[in-house]
Amino acid sequence: MLAKIKQILDKLRNPHIINLVGNAVMSVLNMVLVAVLFNYLKVDEMGVWFFFQGTIGLVDTFRSGLLTTAFITSYAGTAKERAAEVAGSAWFLALLITGLFVLVNLVYLAIPFHVGDEGLNLFIRWFGLIFVFTLPSFIASCVAQAEQRFDRLLYIRVISTGLSIVLVLVLIATKHINFMNVVYSGFVAGSVTSLATVIFGWARVDTIFKKSAKTVKALFAFGKYSVGTSLGSNLFRYSDTAIINFMLGPSSLAVYNLGLRLMELVEIPLRSFAATIMPPLSAAYNQDNKYHVIYLLKKYSGLLTVILIPVVIGSLFFAEVAIWIVDKKYLATPAANVFRVFMTFALLYPVERFMALTLDAINQPKVNMVKLIFMLAANVIGDFLGVWIFGNIYGVALATILPILTGLVISYNWLQRYEKFNLWDVYKIGWLETQWLIKDSLAMVRKKKGAVSE
Repeated sequence: MLAKIKQILDKLRNPHIINLVGNAVMSVLNMVLVAVLFNYLKVDEMGVWFFFQGTIGLVDTFRSGLLTTAFITSYAGTAKERAAEVAGSAWFLALLITGLFVLVNLVYLAIPFHVGDEGLNLFIRWFGLIFVFTLPSFIASCVAQAEQRFDRLLYIRVISTGLSIVLVLVLIATKHINFMNVVYSGFVAGSVTSLATVIFGWARVDTIFKKSAKTVKALFAFGKYSVGTSLGSNLFRYSDTAIINFMLGPSSLAVYNLGLRLMELVEIPLRSFAATIMPPLSAAYNQDNKYHVIYLLKKYSGLLTVILIPVVIGSLFFAEVAIWIVDKKYLATPAANVFRVFMTFALLYPVERFMALTLDAINQPKVNMVKLIFMLAANVIGDFLGVWIFGNIYGVALATILPILTGLVISYNWLQRYEKFNLWDVYKIGWLETQWLIKDSLAMVRKKKGAVSE
């Protein structure tokens, strides 16, 4: 019995398991935070908050996109002295980027002209300070990923989001809940998280003066390419936010994001399956087994699509219930129908997402980059057309199908050059794999019941 418990604990300590659990935990915590804010902030304030957070995420791409991948590839598995040199060089570049952000901030505060949009004005006023507050925790996260300390990465994220939730609850309890206090609580949570990473030594502050010009140049040379992909990916997500905010207003953005946040029902299993599929895909490619590469693509994407069917059907029938759980005042808005639109299109997500992963696994990141550009263009054009035709967020929600189809068509056509396959086979194999999974699960349950009865 003790041996079995130890075996289970050893499996749970597996970095990949910890990473999957961490993603799920953070998704739940973020949903809790957003649900609380939906209940206590006005609709237009929630729209401003979403725009503020989205713009921070977009601009952070210049820091995270430039440094994260470059840092991990340069730091992982190196000697102690080399690791310190890489960390110090990363600190130098991160401080330089942060300094530029602060300079822009100071110039904006000094000039008499300020932008009229509340969300954009709020961002430009505060983003320099935010990047100062979050700098140590950002470096600590890079170190944790490079050292495969996903447990530490989870601690960093939980401290930040968990503290944000606690501070918001304190504001509610003391009746000081308002929009700016929520923003300030985010500053506090970010600062405390960074302070914790410095105290625990996770941020490698001791390496700041161990940089080298050669390593700084190498990190920048690598990062200047990866930042383009990261920026494109973030622009794809941000384009909806910006178009809705400026064309339909913050209230519409809040309603749209409520439907979008509930899509975590799909995103959590997608991210989990994505982490599982990459190693076997890469192994099959390295063994030049094209048939197995495509079989894995069909198996995982088909299986997840079939699993999602009852989730989608349930969402169509109980969308109002999901909205009511978050905040019943949104029942009078299009939020439930927006959620239904997203969930209907979600049945195409697994195939499109796993085709993109397959392209990465067979060493075709350039195809994914070109595809991303076309998807971004389709998304922006679709959003403008949707707003022009419908005049509301339904147009933007319905336009979501365009980038999905664009990405699916480009990926499918290119993969046909690698190995011919029929798209319908994805769903046939997915159905068979689901049947086998159910049979295996039932057999395992019966076996355990038999063992207990003996």
